Amino acid sequence: MFATPKNYYTREKYLELEGQAIEKSEYHQGEIVAMAGSTLNHNTIAGNVYVDLRMALAGKSCAAFFGDIKVWIEQWDCYTYPDVLVICGEPDFATSRTDTVTNPILIIEVLSKSTAAYDRSDKFHASWTLASLQEYVLIDQYWMRVEYFRRIDEQTWELRVLTKLEDRLLLKSIKVEMELSQIYRQVKWAETS
Repeated sequence: MFATPKNYYTREKYLELEGQAIEKSEYHQGEIVAMAGSTLNHNTIAGNVYVDLRMALAGKSCAAFFGDIKVWIEQWDCYTYPDVLVICGEPDFATSRTDTVTNPILIIEVLSKSTAAYDRSDKFHASWTLASLQEYVLIDQYWMRVEYFRRIDEQTWELRVLTKLEDRLLLKSIKVEMELSQIYRQVKWAETS
């Protein structure tokens, strides 16, 4: 059996297509990858985190952004769409772009079945190369689990796993704390038998 040949695109072609697209896609070393559709839980969790961060950061030098801001990761030749990101200070825009940044201090991803492996591997490894990035958070939408990664130094990341409603996620880079009860408020869990 023969594998289906992959189409490869330049960054410029991706940005052109993305500017016209109805649904978002990411760019990875010449490949355009469609993003999975969102669920109600996914949107609820991302929205909860975004709103709480916006309120906590009001009047400070950091700001939270939600969904439509791309991150350009030059060392991995990729554009990604984090669910939520935080930038401190002025945004560092990718060349001639106002919708693409290169300096997030915090990236938060809400995991879906189709993206969980990618968010934990290639996307995280690519994000490591961003000198600005201090924290990377993965939030599961199917059960209560938050994986919090914090950069210790250039080669070391600390992992903390939170699984209880009263557990607190301490985002040290921006001095914000959130209980899992806040992150998961109004989430409707699927019943299991």
